[in-house]
Amino acid sequence: MDLTDGLRTRRSIRQFNETKKLSKADIEAVLEAASYAPSAHNKQPWHFLVIDDKEVLAGFRTVQPWTSFAKNASCVVVVCADTEETFHRDKDEEHWSYADIDGTLAAYGVLLAAHNKGFGACFCGAAPMPKVIEGLQKYLNLPQNMRPVAIIPMGYPAESPKQPTDRFKPEKIHWGKW
Repeated sequence: MDLTDGLRTRRSIRQFNETKKLSKADIEAVLEAASYAPSAHNKQPWHFLVIDDKEVLAGFRTVQPWTSFAKNASCVVVVCADTEETFHRDKDEEHWSYADIDGTLAAYGVLLAAHNKGFGACFCGAAPMPKVIEGLQKYLNLPQNMRPVAIIPMGYPAESPKQPTDRFKPEKIHWGKW
């Protein structure tokens, strides 16, 4: 698939074919491709937690209510960023971190790689919502330094969402000044 075509045609999939499961090799191929995402200072702080237990998939909605459809996915990929590993500053009255940005870039890589392989996926946010972050850390028993950034249900699609006619808006481009 041409990259531009992939960017234009990728859509959020919320209905999955429950009779077809993704193989471990397919999931690893998606995550390998996502691992080539850019990151601040090339720290590559992302970690991917793959969950395929149906009971755990169904329970995601208790932590993040917009994931009710995850129960029908082949798996969920929870993209986390290691807050100790990411580029950050915690001195001189400056306190910031690129964890959410780096994790989100990797999550977008998951979405694009899944689409390229003909799989369906949907980005469901975790960070920056404190209750969701804390809930996922408890629910999934994540180490304290693992900040969940995205919950991505993934599987074979059982829907074909409508493609928008045009998302490009030239009026949103500003040349040289606002």
